[in-house]
Amino acid sequence: MSKFTVTKYAPEHHTAFVELNTEWIQKHFVVEKMDLIQLNQAQESILNIGGEIFFILDQGKAIATCAMVPHGEKSYELAKMAVSPHYRGQGLGDLLIETAIAWARKKKAEEITLLSNTVLTPAITLYKKHGFVTTHLGPHPDYDRSNIEMKLVL
Repeated sequence: MSKFTVTKYAPEHHTAFVELNTEWIQKHFVVEKMDLIQLNQAQESILNIGGEIFFILDQGKAIATCAMVPHGEKSYELAKMAVSPHYRGQGLGDLLIETAIAWARKKKAEEITLLSNTVLTPAITLYKKHGFVTTHLGPHPDYDRSNIEMKLVL
């Protein structure tokens, strides 16, 4: 894992944030309105309101990403998590989640939530591995594709 670097959002990584997420969403689902807002207006919809976007770099190239979106004073949503297809299976999802959890703890957060879909079995397995538990199954008002909500109490 030492060849990879974890970093926070910088404007030069914005295109990778959009491309990495668009790739996995289009592979399994359809890009939705909320996706477009968060991807195209990351500064306004995530960063300016107290969130953060993390990247894993390989020799300066962004190959994985996730966002932490504030939901109230003590809660964040783990969102827009994506790993380049060429780098999957190397523990980068673990590294992203561990980075996000550590960041939330420093912010004195009490919980992290996430929305996903049960067809994404590797993702659900990863979330459970890191202590997330299912809090809701079924449709979600923000995303047509979301059918599972999970939470990690910090």
